[in-house]
Amino acid sequence: MRKPLVGLIVVGLVAVAGVSGCATKGFVRSEVGKVNGKVDTLGQSLEQTQERTRLNEEKIAAVDTKAQGAQSAAGEAQRSATAADGKAVMAETAARTAGEKSDAVALASRRLLYTVVLTEDESGFKFNGVEVSAEAKARIDAMIGKVIADPKGAYFEIEGHTDNVGTKTVNDRIGLERAEAVKRYLYEQHHVPLHRINVISYGPERPLVPNTTRDGRAQNRRIVIRVLN
Repeated sequence: MRKPLVGLIVVGLVAVAGVSGCATKGFVRSEVGKVNGKVDTLGQSLEQTQERTRLNEEKIAAVDTKAQGAQSAAGEAQRSATAADGKAVMAETAARTAGEKSDAVALASRRLLYTVVLTEDESGFKFNGVEVSAEAKARIDAMIGKVIADPKGAYFEIEGHTDNVGTKTVNDRIGLERAEAVKRYLYEQHHVPLHRINVISYGPERPLVPNTTRDGRAQNRRIVIRVLN
């Protein structure tokens, strides 16, 4: 009786072992399948990411190309503008030079009508003074009265002169301010067009007499008006 029982037990154990082995292989295959599925999914995701990256890089390259083109165009525009400015300056300089030459030719062709010298006693230009006195205004009025033709047709040159006391810079400034004061009187009182009046300061450079005495310095502080036509 014992031998048949043992045989049954052995058969049962073998059967159980077979069933267990089959279950283990199935589990492994199932888990491997899941892992393979995840790997496939990750692979697809990586490929999609790489494709998006490639497209973005192409877009960035295109933007860089456009930016470089815009920068190049801006540089060319700047160079063109600079060249245009240079040409404009040259044209303005040429026009001004031509105008100055024309004025010089016109002035050289004019004839001198009158010369009026307003010394310190006659002009009221005291030491460092720049105001036109009543006596000087009267002499200017008489000069204008002598211009029989239309006064606006005359051309006036006004020179400012000083003595040699003080620096040349200060004397040049004072001479110019005195000449400008006479110019302003001609314009405001007699309506002489400003473009027909030229002023210049010689400062102490052209004295009438030596500056060694008080009277000599007083004579050198003067205004010279020349009327040309």
